[in-house]
Amino acid sequence: MLFRRLAVDCNGNVAVVFGLATIPIFAAVGAAVDYSAANSSRTEMQAAADESALAVAKEAYRLSANQISQKGSDYFYANFHRSNTKVGQVTSTYDPSKSTVTVTANGTVKSAFMQLLHVSQMPIGARAVAIAANDGMGCVLSLSGMASSATSISGTAEVQLKGCDLYDNSKDTSALTASGSGHLSARFVGVVGGVSGKAAITTKEGLATGISPIPDPYADASFPSFSGCDYHNYTVKNDTTLSAPKVFCNGLSVNAGATLTLNPGIYYIDRGSFTVNGGATVKGTSVTIVFTSSTGSSYATASINGGANINLTAPTSGPTAGIVFFGDRKAPAGTVFKFEGGATQVFGGALYFPKGDVSFAGGSDTTTGCTKLIGNTIKFTGDTNFALDCSGFGTKAIGATVARLLQ
Repeated sequence: MLFRRLAVDCNGNVAVVFGLATIPIFAAVGAAVDYSAANSSRTEMQAAADESALAVAKEAYRLSANQISQKGSDYFYANFHRSNTKVGQVTSTYDPSKSTVTVTANGTVKSAFMQLLHVSQMPIGARAVAIAANDGMGCVLSLSGMASSATSISGTAEVQLKGCDLYDNSKDTSALTASGSGHLSARFVGVVGGVSGKAAITTKEGLATGISPIPDPYADASFPSFSGCDYHNYTVKNDTTLSAPKVFCNGLSVNAGATLTLNPGIYYIDRGSFTVNGGATVKGTSVTIVFTSSTGSSYATASINGGANINLTAPTSGPTAGIVFFGDRKAPAGTVFKFEGGATQVFGGALYFPKGDVSFAGGSDTTTGCTKLIGNTIKFTGDTNFALDCSGFGTKAIGATVARLLQ
């Protein structure tokens, strides 16, 4: 009798039904909250993967596969901070054929409400692909990794790099120095170490320190072998035309008033000095002058004095394409090269001295020239104007590795 009355009693049914109905409502609301938290974590994970891919792409060319993997992980964790997310795995790989870096990450987000439905964790993941490229806008590069004043602007030198960049690979705290009343103007300046005299430097796109070293664009270039001597301690006293190849043992000098015309090809200075005195002229197209030593000592040097008239352009093909002057990389660091001819000193191509201490004054016209200067160290001693109109000159790009996301 009692149970029959309870069965037909309607009092409290609404409360029971309402209580039962709220279960899916609370579940839906809880699921929405948990999914929102998971989506927020996934968004941050994607951002961290993007940053990791970009960072690794900028230096992947000089890293091993293990280093790429480690750096990808390090960059990711430096950018991802979510206490509710457990990261399962981060991978970073490099495809040299495409110059791309791929970073993937996956993990799980702990649920707060969906545990009521026996869903304690929600999986999330992210993938980023970045491509590395050289922006190619450099026209001056000092290669020394440790020298103080690896690049310097001294005295009253006014150095104008129109539309191109200067890079310094030295990690010294004063890797790039500007002293006296000298001034440097460039599109961009990038230094591995530090800068002394920032007030004397103006840029259009900024000055950056702590960059990664810029790779030597001609690290794989080599000049053909040679043998014997065509001339010994040769001096040009009158107007002279020579054809390549020629080997000058113990130096080549051009006296004031004389003109040396070089036909296309490669010329070797085997020890001694290539000296061009004030008032002398050296000209030629599709020419490379190599500074070397057949004995492994007393490597050739260069001295182009103020008032010398120089107009040389590099070959556009062959083993020395794009290189006007080629310093043997076997030479000892500190081999001296002085190019101080002033405004009448014009080079179409690269002056490449990977072991040379280069002093430079003068250069190409700021609107039509193509001069790229690469040395172990570089000192600007007088007014210099560089431009980067290098189409058709066969030169290689100098520049920082930049990266952009593909996906």
